[in-house]
This record gives sequence, C-alpha cells and structure tokens, in this order.
Amino acid sequence: MSVNIIVGAQWGDEGKGKIVDLLSEKIDIVARYQGGANAGHTVKVGDKTTVLHLIPSGILHPNTICIIGNGVVLDPVALMDEIKLLESEGIQVNGRLFISQNAHLIMPYHKLLDKAMEEKQGINRIGTTGRGIGPAYVDKVNRKGIRIVDLLYRDQFEKKLRLNIQEKNDIIRHLYGKKPLNVEDIVEEYLNFDRAIDQYIKDVSIYLNDAIDEGKNVLLEGAQGTLLDVDHGTYPFVTSSNPSSGGACIGVGIGPTKISGIIGVIKAYTTRVGQGPFPTELHGDEGDFLRKEGHEFGATTGRPRRCGWFDSVIARYAIRINGIDSIAMTKLDVLDKSEKIKVCTAYRCNDKIVEEFPTDLQLLDQCEPIYEEVKGWQESTSDIRNWDDLPSKAKDYLHYIELLIKKPIKIISVGSGREQTIFKH
Repeated sequence: MSVNIIVGAQWGDEGKGKIVDLLSEKIDIVARYQGGANAGHTVKVGDKTTVLHLIPSGILHPNTICIIGNGVVLDPVALMDEIKLLESEGIQVNGRLFISQNAHLIMPYHKLLDKAMEEKQGINRIGTTGRGIGPAYVDKVNRKGIRIVDLLYRDQFEKKLRLNIQEKNDIIRHLYGKKPLNVEDIVEEYLNFDRAIDQYIKDVSIYLNDAIDEGKNVLLEGAQGTLLDVDHGTYPFVTSSNPSSGGACIGVGIGPTKISGIIGVIKAYTTRVGQGPFPTELHGDEGDFLRKEGHEFGATTGRPRRCGWFDSVIARYAIRINGIDSIAMTKLDVLDKSEKIKVCTAYRCNDKIVEEFPTDLQLLDQCEPIYEEVKGWQESTSDIRNWDDLPSKAKDYLHYIELLIKKPIKIISVGSGREQTIFKH
C-alpha cells in the first residue's frame, strides 16, 4: 500500500497531468484534492492530446478509479463537458469516477462576480481565470456555499439559493452595473445537474480510507502549484485554495499518517501565468525562445506564460513547505538548443545575499536573481529513454540542480508524450 501526493513545486503548469497519467498505470485510485476548472492538465498519448480540468488524469487508464474530493469547487458545466468528451473518445467514466457529496458547487453568480471584479480592478487585477473559483471559495469560508449534498433537499436548496442570488444580484447590479441573474433558471439548471451526476456521488472519505486499509495504491493530485498556495504563495497573487501537500488530506478526508511520500513536479526552467512577482522572468528574445520551444500557453486560458530560468530558491522553498521526497522534472528537452543555461542559486536583496525565499512581497520585489551559468548540451533528448544515454552536459545540469535543492530527481520528462520519459533509479 502506498499513498503519494503529487504537488506542483513552482507557480503551476509544471506538467503534473503527464506525471499523474504516467504513474497511474500502477495506481488503483487517483484523487483530486483542491482547485476547480481553473486547472489544465494536458496528457498526450500517441497522437492524441487530452486536456482535463476537473477529472484526474488517471482516467485515461481503464483500471484506475478517479475521485474528485470535497476540497474541489465543482463547475457542473465543465464537469459534464469533460465527461462527454471522454466518453466520445471511448473512455469509460461511469463506475470509475466518484465525486464527494461535500464538494462545493460553482454557481453562475460566482463566474459573473469573478469576471466583474477583475474588470473593475483594472491594472491591479490578480489575473484569475474567470472561472468563479475565488468567489466559490469565499462563499465556502463565509458559510454561504452550496454543496452537492444540498441538491438532495429541493426546498432547502431553493431557499438557500434564492437568498444567495438576492444578495449577489444586489452586488452585481449596484456595484458592477451588470444584469441580475434569474433565480428560476438557475434552480432548474442545478436540479437537472443533480439528476445527471447522481451515479457519481459517494462518501469519498469512507471510500478512500477503506481502500487504503485494503492495501490499495493511491495518488493524490493537486492543481496549480506551491507558489500559488493561498497561505504559502506570493499572496495576494495566488489561487484561493491550498495546492501544497497540506491541503491533500483535508481535500479528500484522510489522515496525514496515511501519506507514504510526496513527489514534487518541477520544470527544467520556470513559468508563471497572471500577475505577481517572478524574480527570474526573462524578457525579450530569451523569454520568447523558452515560450516558443516549450509551447508555453495556458491549457485553461490560452494566455502566454511568463518564462524564466530555473529558480532553486523557490524550489527549496517548495520542498520545505511540502515535505517533498523526490522530484519529477519536466520539459528538459526545451533546453536542448541552448548554448548556455542560467540557474538562479540565490537572490540579492538590498545588498544582502538571500538563499531562502522571502514571503514578504515588498522585499521580494527588491530581489534580483544571482545566476550561475552552465553549458548547454545542444543535442536532442526527446528520443532518449535511459539515463545513461543522456548527453553528459544534460546529466551535469540535472546533478547541479540536485545539489542545489538537496533532493533526487527520479523522473525526467523529455517531451509531452507518455513514452518520452526517463526513470532515474
């Protein structure tokens, strides 16, 4: 029996979808523990590319059970679209997907408020995906959220929804000048959704704990990344939940003593989407090169990602916050053409050398990266499957990263395809 957590060790978009899919072949259950349809996990098998936003990447393996935990905020429209997409591709979902009855629902007013707030903020916007994730978590913490289980009790559901919509319509109309929502349409839409997903609903906590006691292998999948964690990220430019490993147990209803190990997923360089600090960000030709070679455009939003060199300061921070045991490094092949590669080893902040990540954004804004330069290998790695066959300079780069972060890199991705992977034992 093993229960491992897969966590992003940068600002998200590290390639967790591929790693989860890769490991799921020998996993009984994959459970998503936080976030919502703002995630975009891309999996390429052969010539087919699948982008998943809610359903765990393990769904592509026919013997793997997938779970959406109570820590996820669920968009009914996105979920049903995803189920239809998978079924149209011949992937069986019924009987293999279970959803916690305690997961909170994203309502139409959450999406409307999300977009209206961003629009009103102007240049001070956070850079959300506009999927209603933040407002849904606000209602959850404010004890006004609507959970899947609430749909079972129509009278109470309608009463709660009417009160919520009345309150939200006042905000939508008077603060943002938008057209108010029709409560009757929303009630009917969500009751229809309840009937459609009834077959997937389960007490996920009981199911997972029983499975673990039976010796099943479980993978807990997070969305986004550590530096977007609402508590440990570059606040306020963060997501509204806890992508770090601490959110995993809360998000699916198991105890921390069940966890066997934690795998951090990290790119061979660094990217970020949206607003917020980014010490190693590159502008001009170098940044454009990484963006082009790495196809760095958001799977959910399509927005171009900001690109920069590998930052060992944030990597060490993510390792500490999450308790990461080992690293899966993705997109090593993106650096294949680089003659020289820079690695950030520390920051210079106000004439002081800082090796630990500053969580104070005022201080972080004053930090400049200190780089060490290593030689590139300038050979293609995309067809390599064994560690011994990697160019010596590529091995040197990986060994140098291991030295800086003090954790072993055990999985190396050299392309988007499932088979483009090297396991370093």
